[in-house]
Amino acid sequence: MRPLSRIVLALLLPLLVLAPLCAKAGVTVRVQGLNDDLKQAVTAAVRLSQYAKRDASAAQVRRLYAKAPDEARQALRPYGYYDARVDADLKQNGADWTVTLKVTPGDPVIVRDVDIQLDDAARKLPDVRSAIRQFKPRKGQRMDDGLYTASRDAIAGALTAVGYLDARMTVHKVEVTRATHSAVVHLAWQVGRRYRFGKVTFEGSQFRDGFLNRYVPFKRGDYFSQPDLLQLQQALTGADYFAVVNVLPDIEHAHDGVVDINVQLKPAKRSVYTGGPFIGTDTGAGVRLGLERRWVNNRGHKWKNELVLAQRLKTLSTLYQVPLPGTNQRSLNFGANYRQADTDTSKSRTLELVASESRLWHGWLRTVGIHALSGTFTVGKRGGDPDNTLGIERGQSTLVYPEISLVKKQGADPNYVRHGWRLSLTARSTLGTVLSDTRFAQVIADAKWIDAFSRRDRLIVRGTAGSTVVGDFSQLPPQLRFFAGGDQSVRGYGYQSIGPRNRYDRIIGGRNLLVGSVTAEHYFTTTWGMAAFVDAGNAFNGSDYRPRIGAGLGVRWRSPVGMIRVDFGVPLHDRNAHGVELHLVIGPDL
Repeated sequence: MRPLSRIVLALLLPLLVLAPLCAKAGVTVRVQGLNDDLKQAVTAAVRLSQYAKRDASAAQVRRLYAKAPDEARQALRPYGYYDARVDADLKQNGADWTVTLKVTPGDPVIVRDVDIQLDDAARKLPDVRSAIRQFKPRKGQRMDDGLYTASRDAIAGALTAVGYLDARMTVHKVEVTRATHSAVVHLAWQVGRRYRFGKVTFEGSQFRDGFLNRYVPFKRGDYFSQPDLLQLQQALTGADYFAVVNVLPDIEHAHDGVVDINVQLKPAKRSVYTGGPFIGTDTGAGVRLGLERRWVNNRGHKWKNELVLAQRLKTLSTLYQVPLPGTNQRSLNFGANYRQADTDTSKSRTLELVASESRLWHGWLRTVGIHALSGTFTVGKRGGDPDNTLGIERGQSTLVYPEISLVKKQGADPNYVRHGWRLSLTARSTLGTVLSDTRFAQVIADAKWIDAFSRRDRLIVRGTAGSTVVGDFSQLPPQLRFFAGGDQSVRGYGYQSIGPRNRYDRIIGGRNLLVGSVTAEHYFTTTWGMAAFVDAGNAFNGSDYRPRIGAGLGVRWRSPVGMIRVDFGVPLHDRNAHGVELHLVIGPDL
């Protein structure tokens, strides 16, 4: 043997001898006899599970295997199983190991009593009472340390939320009697003084002193309430004046049962310019331009302007808002809107002037105002029919009428609502024929409900109903008549292509409206999904209601600019309508 070979062999020989001792292998832990939740808890607690994707030496495996039964029993105790029996088995398969734990959990510990001690005044408060009522585990249920800890913390949180900032837990123990498999929960708090709100200070505001008090939902001296602070935060954020809103109770310096509130603010960008192309099957392709002054002066006045130029709709609108004193976010609103619309059934050019007052009212946004609407219009037109075609009706009218509306909605993330709804009610009426070419009265109700019944699926239900009483129907402009069909009505039909007809078989709109829709959505990814829908409804006069039905499929894309909905609908059981109608909508859910 050559000298070099002898040297290499001398170096490798110790490694070859030690190799079996240093060999490493993966470990598989199998747990039998438990449901999935308990199995997962035991698997996570057994340290051998850490080597499922890591090598372990034989010595490590045997050492940890000896501890595995005790680790499994300890893992079950937080779930109320104190007498579990664990039979363990260890097998080697080549370089790998398999550990099998056969677990018999035994009888669980059952809660025999729950003793919660609190001052009567604190216990009677709704939030605290609710936290106590929802405490788990209840009497007769299996002891569960996780539920116990969460429920205990919920009571402590409720006490803090209603102003017991010095509340201190004096007793928190669980007495377990293994012989009888029972437990008694003992909890007690010394709640101390209930704090009240002190002064509210705004830092970084661009408005004159006192203006922001209109957003504070509580008075100095009211009991401290975290929900009230959250409401203040949401109100200031919703006012759209600020880029940053931090509502901070100064608990550190609270004294004599009083907590001052510091609100840290940073103004948002004062002027907002918007613009860009858009497309919708109801309006066609177009461009939208906007200018908004979030605040005009230190009294918080707002001014919004918008120009829309689309194939079938052109509008120019302006709105000036004057906030009023008070905590219900009152404001006076003055606006003007020029509108030129060209649908499948009508054309109109109108100018509308509006003066209104809006405020929060029992959780609703209530708006009461006076409208003056004047313009010219034609109805019953089809496609490129000449204006003198027989059956086309023309009109010119001026209407002055008061209007009241109520709007309420609920739902986080308006671009993709998982659980939410929106309800709006509107009523308008002329005062006889005062300053108006005809008298009319109209009520409209519109509702939408969204519920995600699984992680990837949503159900969307919407409906609209309206009714009109009018002296001379021919004097009503198209926007005050009822039509059906389109993206937000009955899909499968063109925009405003459904409604009562005159004796020349021209669609002229109706006095009443009833439309309903059901849409089911399923998402394959976080951004892409599909939809199936059925819509039904019609505009009609009197009681002659014969709903048109449309159904189809669609695509959903949660794009960076908002939800994009593309639907393909077809009319059902309608011998006068056929073919596929495309519907495209971009915008929030509510």
